[in-house]
Order: sequence, then structure tokens, then C-alpha cells
Amino acid sequence: MTSESAGHRDGAVPLVHAVTTDEIVRRADFLDVACGVMGALGRRGALHLRAGRLPGAQLELLGETLAAAQQVTGAWLVVNDRVDIARAVGARGAQLTSQSLTVADARRAAPGLAIGASVHAVPEGVSAAESGADWLVAGRVFDADGRPGATGIGMEFVEALVAEVRVPVVAIGGVRPQHCRVLRLAGVHGVAVIRGIWDAPNAERAAIEYLSSYDDAAGA
Repeated sequence: MTSESAGHRDGAVPLVHAVTTDEIVRRADFLDVACGVMGALGRRGALHLRAGRLPGAQLELLGETLAAAQQVTGAWLVVNDRVDIARAVGARGAQLTSQSLTVADARRAAPGLAIGASVHAVPEGVSAAESGADWLVAGRVFDADGRPGATGIGMEFVEALVAEVRVPVVAIGGVRPQHCRVLRLAGVHGVAVIRGIWDAPNAERAAIEYLSSYDDAAGA
């Protein structure tokens, strides 16, 4: 693990991660909204460019624009799965899944990138952390209202994971601002959000609400 990588473990990992989907990135106003969200989150937030069905060339074009916004806003651009595109556009990080490169291989391929790993079980998280992941995105934690097959696995999972690893844990899956207090009390570092931000009437305001809720939880 490089010294640059190790520096991402000191609390600088963003608190609020706005995660996209294929449907979200195809919206006509996506780039305008995304740049606004990055501006609202600033240095304490990250935008995860996740679009597994989008052709690589289109993903790279989006990444180039968002990497420029990264420089202006301070928010991180994190590219899901595609370490090569993350490196090419100058993203701050890459988010790996079980279908991606391993953490160790990603570290060798792009030593300057911060590396996150998506995990769904405690042993999986322990292995990713031991392999050098800078943070873990863990879930799905909570149920998603009205969505078939979107049942959360509960707080017990993230509590157990936090107890076993020394890297920041970011909770994903049905996370709403009102969940921030219980998550922070459990030692969770941050939250990853999809619909709570992108489907809100005002995505920038929603992003700020998540940050504010996490700050309020810290005070509590």
C-alpha cells in the first residue's frame, strides 16, 4: 500500500456519497444536477459514477466533465468498477464490486487512486480491508419502501463490520437523513445515497440535508 493510499484512511474519506445508476446518468439534466450536487457536498462528499450498462466511451466522457467539477468543488469523483476510466479522467477514486478487479490488483494498476470496496458480509469486508481498501460501502442496510427485492439486512451487519475493520465503513441501501443518527452512533463513517438525492425535488438541497443530518448526529 502506498503512502498516498494510506493518507485516505485518516478521516478524509467523504461522509456523503451520491451514487448514480444507468437510469440517472441518462437523464437529460444529469450533468447539470450532478455538478450542483458536487458543489453542495464540497470536500466532504463524493459522486460515484456508476453505470454498468453505459458504453465505456460515454462513461469516460461523463467522467471527464465530472473530473473537471471535482477540481472546482472539492468533491471526489469515484468511478464504479472501471479503474481504467477512473485513472484516465483523473478521478479521486474507484469503487470495486465482486465483479471488479481485486483491491490488490486495482492498487497495482492505479497506485494513486483511493480504492473503495462494496461488501455484503463481514468476512468479505475484512478481506477487502486487509487487502488495502481505503473504505467499505456496506449494505443494503435498510428496506427500500415499495421496491420488490430491496429488503435491508439490518444494522447488525454494519455494527459487526465496524467492530472488525479499521477502515471507514459507509452504509448504503434505503438510507434516509433520519437514519444518520443511529448509523453514526454505531460507528459508521458515512452514507451512500441513490434515490434520496437523485429523486428528490431538489438534489442539491437533499445532499445538504444528508450532510446536516450527519453533523447533527455527531453533535448528539
